[in-house]
Amino acid sequence: MVESAPSAEAGASDNPRLPHAVLDLPSRRWKGEKILRLLGLTARATPWRVLEIGTGSGGIAHYLGTHPDIRCTVTSVDVVDVREVSDGFDFKLVSGTALPFGDGEFDVVISNHVIEHVGARSEQLAHLRECRRVLAPMAVGYLAVPNRWMLVEPHYRLAFLSWWPRGWRSAYLRLMRRGSFYDCEPLTVPELQALFTEASLLGENITIAALRETIAIEAPRSFLVRLAASLPDPVWRRLLRCMPTLIYRFAKDPACPDDDQRGVREVPAR
Repeated sequence: MVESAPSAEAGASDNPRLPHAVLDLPSRRWKGEKILRLLGLTARATPWRVLEIGTGSGGIAHYLGTHPDIRCTVTSVDVVDVREVSDGFDFKLVSGTALPFGDGEFDVVISNHVIEHVGARSEQLAHLRECRRVLAPMAVGYLAVPNRWMLVEPHYRLAFLSWWPRGWRSAYLRLMRRGSFYDCEPLTVPELQALFTEASLLGENITIAALRETIAIEAPRSFLVRLAASLPDPVWRRLLRCMPTLIYRFAKDPACPDDDQRGVREVPAR
């Protein structure tokens, strides 16, 4: 499924990166609920300060900002404004990967299918470093990105598109008459882990847990889905590297010298 994401310049003026926003509001509510569960956010005395990068329809930000039980003060940013709902959160237009916020301003940062759209590896690293910069100590982040080894590329609905070497992907698009320029940079598990490390973030792969939450929220009564849900984690782990979406929980690395956190090197559970 194509998710909400900002675009960025491709490096050449004739090859713009497209927004690829999901405008289906019911699916955004389900996604918001899944994020709450995966990050372990529960009701507390003070609101959670949430930053969503890649507003799209506004559905996720609206869901979190108007939740009846879990109070969230939500700010959402994008490089385009295609919102279909705008209440319950603040919205800011941005340019590129830089975020117009101070250090440590947020308890939660959400990057939902954004990193594949910001540009090449250097821009992806800049995106993660900005996510880290605005995270408060002991804060937590959520990141989802298409897996390069997915069978069908979700933005262009074309099998094996991301499997080709980078220089061949646009030619394949043109050959199949699906476009002229492939404007996404999906990642593999090793590539994403390397980016987290270089950005001084601790990334925890929660793809299997996310799959189970998706089943519980969106399709709990389907026999085939229940059958899939019954598969044990070791089976899913063997399939992890070809799952269509990789989902991570992340936090600042407490060993990084500019971080005032100390303690166990784990993503903090909420």
